Amino acid sequence: MSTASPSMKLGAAMAARRTPEQLKARRQLMWRELLTSLWAPLCGVGLAFIPYVTLIEMAPGTASWAQPLMKGFGLLMVLAFLGLLVWRNASRKESQLRTLRHEARELLSEDERILARLGTKVQPAVAERITEQALRVEAASVAGNAEALRTETQALEKLTQEHLGAYRKQSVWDFLGGFGKALLIALVIRTVLVEPYRIPSGSMLPTLQIGDQVFVNKFIYGVRIPFMNVVPFRIVREPKRGDVIVFNNPVDESKDFIKRVIGIPGDTVEIVDGVVRINGEPQPRTLVSPDFVVHNQDDTTGRWFDQEEVLYREDLSGVVHSSLQHPMRLPGREHEGPYTVPADSVFVMGDNRDNSADSRYNLGGPGGAEVAYVPYGHIKGKAMVVWLSLGWGGLLGNLFGGTGLRVDRFFEPVR
Repeated sequence: MSTASPSMKLGAAMAARRTPEQLKARRQLMWRELLTSLWAPLCGVGLAFIPYVTLIEMAPGTASWAQPLMKGFGLLMVLAFLGLLVWRNASRKESQLRTLRHEARELLSEDERILARLGTKVQPAVAERITEQALRVEAASVAGNAEALRTETQALEKLTQEHLGAYRKQSVWDFLGGFGKALLIALVIRTVLVEPYRIPSGSMLPTLQIGDQVFVNKFIYGVRIPFMNVVPFRIVREPKRGDVIVFNNPVDESKDFIKRVIGIPGDTVEIVDGVVRINGEPQPRTLVSPDFVVHNQDDTTGRWFDQEEVLYREDLSGVVHSSLQHPMRLPGREHEGPYTVPADSVFVMGDNRDNSADSRYNLGGPGGAEVAYVPYGHIKGKAMVVWLSLGWGGLLGNLFGGTGLRVDRFFEPVR
């Protein structure tokens, strides 16, 4: 039988001694624990979500069948989560084993960390004894024998305290290192990949409802350096007409807005009687309903109210989407523009055209009659899909003043 080298990591020393049968049993236990973890259904939804978003972005027409499929899978994962939750708490043996296995893993990880740090300072005999006892703990865990696992873990705890007790206290640097890694991963994801954004107002009705939570694609337009408002290079493409974007308001940088791109650099945008004209060309739109009712929310009181608008289907350079217009043209809005979009900027509007603080009105800033464009460096990303919705008329809405869980909005593509 081989002996444990004092400089060998505990995991490597254990791996060198496992028989093929032990290795197979250990792998089976690992997969069992992964599949019965409460994280398993959540990870399943996450893994399915990635190809779903990719598919509906590359081929928008597939959403008609992909969205119901994704909803069904999501519901299945919710049922799996609830089933696991009940089973894990109803089975006393399973609950006991889960706790003991967690304690054993924590102790083994601690020994691994200490032995790796000490290296050749550990006596060969001590490393040998710890490795042997760690294998006994693992064998009891694989066998599912709670009593044996408790006994063997206690024996390893005693051995660890006896020979490594002076090194068990986690240093400040260990803590800061672990915390720093987790923070770095979170920052990379939010800065480069995706970021959630909650729809706070009705400016994008009916496309986006108040309370919708959307995922924003952070890399499609390029990596943006936060606070500096600089995009050093493009990754996929520049913003184009029809994109729904989240951006840091250049007029008031304490706020993030979500609007639709109407004009790109060099475009001349006009709005005549509600019809958008790009470079003199009217963008086609079709009347859907002259008395369409949407649910808006008062910013001060939080109360919901009905808003009756005219609903259109608008084709903006091939991007077909819904838009709203007030039944009566508001004074001064019969003819807006023309606005010429400068380089490296976009002109944005809300789909709720007469209830939106957008480029036409200085993006909600002082001097509302002035035009304000959104520089590329202020754009955070493109809204992709609704992943959660807490809005009017959802489940349990009668208990929370009308705000409930809008299951029908789940996985809705943002068009």
